[in-house]
Amino acid sequence: MTDNRLLMPELFGSDVFSEAVMKTKLPKATFKELMKVIHGDAELTLPVAEVVASAMKDWAVEKGATHYAHWFQPMTGITAEKHDSFISPVGDGTAIMEFSGKELIKGEPDASSFPSGGLRATFEARGYTAWDPTSYAFIKDNALYIPTAFFSYSGEALDKKTPLLRSMEAVSKQTVRILRLFGNNDVNAAIATVGAEQEYFLVDKKSYDKRKDLIFTGRTLFGAAPVKGQELEDHYFGTIKQRVGKYMEDLDRHLWALGVASKTKHNEAAPAQHECAPIFESANLAADHNQLTMEIMKKVALEHGMVCLLHEKPFQGVNGSGKHDNWSLTTDDGHNLLNPGKSPMENAQFLTFLVAIIKAVDEYADLLRVSVSTAGNDHRLGGNEAPPAIISIFLGDELTEIIDAIVENTDVQSKRSQFDIGISNLPKFPKDTTDRNRTSPFAFTGNKFEFRSVGSSLNISDPNIVLNTIVAEALDEFATELEKAEDFTSALHELLVRTIKKHKRVIFNGNGYDDAWVKEATEVRGLPCYPSAVDAIPHFCDEKNIKLFVKHKVFTEVEIKSRTEIQLENYCKIINIEALTTVEMASKEILPAVMEYEKTLCETLLAKKSAGIGYNVESNLASSISVLAEDLNNKIYELEAVIIKAHGITDIFEASRCYHDEVFATMQSLRAIADQLETMVAEKYWPFPTYEDLLFNV
Repeated sequence: MTDNRLLMPELFGSDVFSEAVMKTKLPKATFKELMKVIHGDAELTLPVAEVVASAMKDWAVEKGATHYAHWFQPMTGITAEKHDSFISPVGDGTAIMEFSGKELIKGEPDASSFPSGGLRATFEARGYTAWDPTSYAFIKDNALYIPTAFFSYSGEALDKKTPLLRSMEAVSKQTVRILRLFGNNDVNAAIATVGAEQEYFLVDKKSYDKRKDLIFTGRTLFGAAPVKGQELEDHYFGTIKQRVGKYMEDLDRHLWALGVASKTKHNEAAPAQHECAPIFESANLAADHNQLTMEIMKKVALEHGMVCLLHEKPFQGVNGSGKHDNWSLTTDDGHNLLNPGKSPMENAQFLTFLVAIIKAVDEYADLLRVSVSTAGNDHRLGGNEAPPAIISIFLGDELTEIIDAIVENTDVQSKRSQFDIGISNLPKFPKDTTDRNRTSPFAFTGNKFEFRSVGSSLNISDPNIVLNTIVAEALDEFATELEKAEDFTSALHELLVRTIKKHKRVIFNGNGYDDAWVKEATEVRGLPCYPSAVDAIPHFCDEKNIKLFVKHKVFTEVEIKSRTEIQLENYCKIINIEALTTVEMASKEILPAVMEYEKTLCETLLAKKSAGIGYNVESNLASSISVLAEDLNNKIYELEAVIIKAHGITDIFEASRCYHDEVFATMQSLRAIADQLETMVAEKYWPFPTYEDLLFNV
């Protein structure tokens, strides 16, 4: 529906049934009532829904829509949709366009084929979608898309949106309690806001089509390092290639039309890697918009003869892709509660929220690790641009000194000063309160926390559900204690000092990539370390975590256990697909290519021998390749055997451990042999595009 002739202000949100559109399309009374619903001050009634549905349909039809779809986010990690037309026959061979309030409010897709983790039996198919009026409907591909929650016949959440909305309510409720203690009686709600930076790779479609691993798994299962990688650091923030620039321009226009405030675009560190980033918005909208962004990125890339790769580690040996989740809390009157202002030391309210977050992250580091645990992200955490798997907080020197001063009851003069770079015609500007630390999983960056561990393909609902809930718990404990205090000021000071002392261990401003940090974190500080998804995911079901989510009504115990099973099942399925693809490529493509090259070498060797010419080069090379080919063949049989073993394990916890410890480990050793062969076999014999072809030919 995007009209490329529109200027940017006209284009932005042109395909969205936004508040501005609703104001013009709805009767004043209906508009006011709907705004109350959106802001949580009233419940949606059917009469209001009928008026909204009629106006929404008319607007959509005017823009060329013929169908509507309840758009939801099942636990597959991607979105789902079921389309129905507006057509309604009238009995005389003609039809009219209709869309009722009931159809707007509720849908009923088949729930039996979506992951439920045992919540639903296969024959229990009924599931419901419910309109989320806080996320605007939009037009895409001649259809009206209606963002919805998705839940089962018995009421369990089957999606990502429902628990996210629950967690946002939880953190809002507890935030308001804290603000009341500081004398703020005007704020009625707090909004968890998020800005999700999205990293991605672009590869040529023709090269992509020749690689089964990219098609089936989204990453390269084989590939020797090219002679040039990212070591010159010349791609990062470098000049954007014309082909990529056209793609980015087209992508922005598609996103702007859908109301996605795409703001930043640049080259990332690895060759063929790029990033786009939006402006902050509520966590719910940010999650919806990020799902849309990933879909549109892939679609637009195909239109430009390219493929967008969102896997966390498409290429071994170069940077992986993350999705830095920038999280903050904002009041309904627009005040950022994580903005320290000019004098953080004097800002008791800011320090209260800061210390609550420190406490939350320390107590529930395991949940934060679980929220970013996938087979894909295992390749990335702890390597290159990615932070380590150990969760710690970066505050920077100034805030750390302030935290120390609170404990020691000493004064600190703010070090916030002007940058003076010694050139008279360049402006001076104030330093930020912190530097940036790209090795920290959870870094304070001025007025927000940047959760850097999130993988590029993940639905950001998961980490933000955890962030909202653990912060809600810390704020709840603070409010419960302070509400009983006779002297609020002294009680607050005592609470902050006690909390900082107890949880300061999670603050680390150094190099998270340093091996010494792992030892210090685990052996000295006692921080949890879960190197893989298989190590982390089972902790979702720890008793303290179940109590947390049940208390704040974010998850039921049944929902937690089902999601744990879904995460582990997904891990097993991904590794299984990768392993089967590894076997197929190695046995049907790599081995035949190697043998063909061996044949050529041997024929040359025999010809030289017959002619009395030296043949040491061919002899030595053929001998080395022959040994490696035999090793590769043996490793293929070994991998096939452990795949069969994993298939035979019925317990999901044992199965996931087998896939990690045996199947994946065998894949890696097989790959090492194949990658060595790639460096020895003549280029024209290698059966699929190399890293050089993929990374440098866009």
